[in-house]
Amino acid sequence: MRDEESAAQRQQRPEDEPGTGVVTAFGRQLKLLRVRAGLERAEFGKRLGYSADTVASIEQGRRIPQARFIEKADEVLGAGGVLTALKEEVGRAQYPSFFRDAARLESDAHELFLYAVQAVPGLLQTEEYTRALLAMRRPLLDEDTIEQRVSARLARQQTFARWPAPLVSFVIEEAVLRKPFGGKAVLRGVLENVLMVGHRRNVEVQVMLNDQEDNAGVDGPFTLITPKKGEQIAYLEVQGRSILVNDRDEVRSISARYGIIRSQALTPRESLGFVEKVLGEL
Repeated sequence: MRDEESAAQRQQRPEDEPGTGVVTAFGRQLKLLRVRAGLERAEFGKRLGYSADTVASIEQGRRIPQARFIEKADEVLGAGGVLTALKEEVGRAQYPSFFRDAARLESDAHELFLYAVQAVPGLLQTEEYTRALLAMRRPLLDEDTIEQRVSARLARQQTFARWPAPLVSFVIEEAVLRKPFGGKAVLRGVLENVLMVGHRRNVEVQVMLNDQEDNAGVDGPFTLITPKKGEQIAYLEVQGRSILVNDRDEVRSISARYGIIRSQALTPRESLGFVEKVLGEL
C-alpha cells in the first residue's frame, strides 16, 4: 500500500463516529419511523427492552445501537428492512476507526494468522478480559464506548462459527499468558477460553517461550489476513495507529517471518499443555 493511502487509513474518519455520519443518519431515521408509528420513547423502549434514555441517545446519534436493537426496532416499527439495511455500516462504527478496515476483512477471511506480544488476541478474549483492557486505556474511555467496544470485540468471535470454517493460527508470547490484566480470576477465565478455542479443529494455538533464544518476532505483533478472493494482506497496529499492507513483497516477507515464528514456538499440542500448566499455577 502506498504511503499516502496508509496515512489516510490511519486518520480517524469522523463520518463514522457517534454524533455524525451513518450513526446520526440512523438515529434520525429511527425517530422518524417511531413518531410515524405514534410511539413515545418510553413505550417504544419498553417494547424493545431498552430505556427511554437509551432510545434518545440513539436517536440523537450519541450512542451506537447494537445489532439486536436494530433488528428489533425494524420489526416493532414495521420498517420493512429500512433499518436493518444500515446494520452493517452502523456495526462498523462500533470499532475504533483504526480497526474498521481490518474488521471488515477479518469477518470474511479464509485464513487468519496472528502473532501476539502484548495481550491475548481479541478473537480469544473473554468479556471480562476485554473490559479490563479497555478500562486501562489512557486517556480514559467513557462507559458507553467501553460497552460498545466490548460488544464489538466479542461479536468478532462469530468468525469461529462460520462455515466453511476459516483456518486460524495464533502464536502468543508466554509473557502474555502470565499478565494478570484485571486480576487472576480474569486471567484464569481467558486462559480457559484459549484452551477451549485451541481445541477447535480449525484453530491452532502456539506459545513462544520466554527463554526461547531465537525469536523472529522481535519487530512486533501483526496479523496476516487471506480473503476468500484476493491476495494475502498484513495488518499492523501500535498505539492506536494501524496500517494495512498489501504490497506483495512486504506481505511475502511478513508471511515468511510468521512461518519462522511458528517453527520457533511450541507445537500446538505442547502449547495447550503449557497453557494448562500456567492455569494450574494460578
